[in-house]
Amino acid sequence: MRDYHKLEVWKRAHLLTLRVYRFTTRFPSDERFGLVTQMRRAAASAPLNIAEGAGRPTAGDYARFLGIAAASLQELLSQLELSRDLDFGRANEGDEIRKETAELKAMITVLRARIEKDHHD
Repeated sequence: MRDYHKLEVWKRAHLLTLRVYRFTTRFPSDERFGLVTQMRRAAASAPLNIAEGAGRPTAGDYARFLGIAAASLQELLSQLELSRDLDFGRANEGDEIRKETAELKAMITVLRARIEKDHHD
C-alpha cells in the first residue's frame, strides 16, 4: 500500500479542490445545485481517486484510478470554461485554476504512464 500523502500530485490535487470550493462560493445562488455541485464533485474526484488508487493492491488498479482522476480534471476544465463564458466567479482566478488543472492533469498522466510501464516491465 502506498502513502498518498507523500505524492506531490495528491497534494496539488487536494489544494486545487480547496481552491475550486472557494472559487465557486461566488457563483450565483441559483447555481448551488447546478454547476457549483458539478465542479466541486469533479475537483474532489481527483485527490480521492489518487488516494484510492494508491491503496489498491496492484499497479494496474492504481493506474486505472489515476486515469479516472485525470478524466475528472478534464471534466473540470470544461466546467471552468463554461463558468468563464457565463461570467461566474473572478475571471483571473478562473484562469489560474484552469492553468493549475491542466498542469495537474499532465502530472497525473505522466505518473500513470510510469506506473503502467513499470507494471509491464
